[in-house]
Amino acid sequence: MNIKSFSKIIRRPEVLNKTGWSKSTLYNRINDGVFPKPISLGARAVGFVESECDKVVQAMIAGYTEQQLRTLVQSIIGKRGMKEFSNDS
Repeated sequence: MNIKSFSKIIRRPEVLNKTGWSKSTLYNRINDGVFPKPISLGARAVGFVESECDKVVQAMIAGYTEQQLRTLVQSIIGKRGMKEFSNDS
């Protein structure tokens, strides 16, 4: 199987380092819909898709309003699972 693109998964400490937020601020932003939710990595572990986090941070730098951020996050979450894999046999 040949995967055309690979999304890096980062853990919470790296997200906090990239954003400068506290844990509570991160989870408040997730609950408010202005930051992407983490994905499950197993029974007791989650991670964040780095490219999704980067898009939202860039939008914040660009001055997006909270409503624009919500729309962006909804779009990002909606695209999960829509990536196609090619099978080269």
